Amino acid sequence: MIIRDARREDVPAIVALLADDVLGVARKGDLDDAYWTAFEQAQADPGNRIIVAEIDRRVAATLQLTLIPGLSRHGMLRAQIEAVRVAADQRGRGLGQAMIRWVIEEARDAGCGLVQLTSDKPTRSRRRRACRQSNASDRIRLSAHSVPVAAVSHRLYDTHASAGRRLGRMAKPG
Repeated sequence: MIIRDARREDVPAIVALLADDVLGVARKGDLDDAYWTAFEQAQADPGNRIIVAEIDRRVAATLQLTLIPGLSRHGMLRAQIEAVRVAADQRGRGLGQAMIRWVIEEARDAGCGLVQLTSDKPTRSRRRRACRQSNASDRIRLSAHSVPVAAVSHRLYDTHASAGRRLGRMAKPG
């Protein structure tokens, strides 16, 4: 498996992944100019990355990572992960989990002190399944809440029980 930044030629495969779920079928359309424009805009923004996982030279999963500067938490840079999709024939094999771990490390390396994962309510069963499949020393509760990056790699962190608790700002790499 190779995890990398998406390229223009990956857009059709990414859109197919976005359409291949209960929510996506209802809201994703044909591969039109809107997708190409959005991809170009994301590529031009240094705070945005569209990521793909490639297996046997095929795009098998995707997600978007956005770095968000802000004044809250003493100017802490945060990462938002969204649009996580895994091809139907690859689900249940840990690919999404591997991508989340990889992107959290990317966020940490960029100096983020917080990771936010967005999701839709109808996908809660998928989030629970991902948590059960992950290693307890390395897992996060996938939710729309925020998780301090420092908490992700060394302990189970239940964002629902501790939402709003400040665990301190991570030192920026350097």
